Amino acid sequence: MSSEETLVEKKTKVLIKLRGYKVLNKEEIKNAISYNIKMKDKKKAILWAVTTDGTVGVAYITQLKKAMDDAKIENGIITTIGKYTHTAKSRAKQNGIELIPKIFPSFQIFDHEFVSKHELLKPEEKEEFLEDYKMQAYKLPRINSSDPAIIAVGGNPGDIVRVIRKSKTAGKYVAYRYIV
Repeated sequence: MSSEETLVEKKTKVLIKLRGYKVLNKEEIKNAISYNIKMKDKKKAILWAVTTDGTVGVAYITQLKKAMDDAKIENGIITTIGKYTHTAKSRAKQNGIELIPKIFPSFQIFDHEFVSKHELLKPEEKEEFLEDYKMQAYKLPRINSSDPAIIAVGGNPGDIVRVIRKSKTAGKYVAYRYIV
């Protein structure tokens, strides 16, 4: 990463790498950098890295939604180092736009020795897991959707995440958590 790279660009690159997105093109627009990306499930999305330090309001949400409609894309993501207004948060939820909080790390968190590897279960794996153990998802131990590791892997409430830890005695310890 170059020394001229801003903090929001670093966060965006980490997010793209962690979630396994493929960048189709990058374009600099006023107060933001726009990335057209392909997600793991072959869907396309627009990711905006808002470069201003100030608050991100409804104007950014409206502009991104317009760009999504023009490109016929359903998913949008915004990263910033500022805050989001309450109205922007509610409007983003209505329009299918994910807001990455300013607390999202600008480094690869899973490279740290104390952070366990987190993997989202695919819908088929989730059904198979619940069927094998004859349980319901809500009976699993919980993890918040605001946890930085869950944000990094793109988890949503209702998903199940596999947490893999290194253990001196067992070698590898696997736990499952229900995202709330």
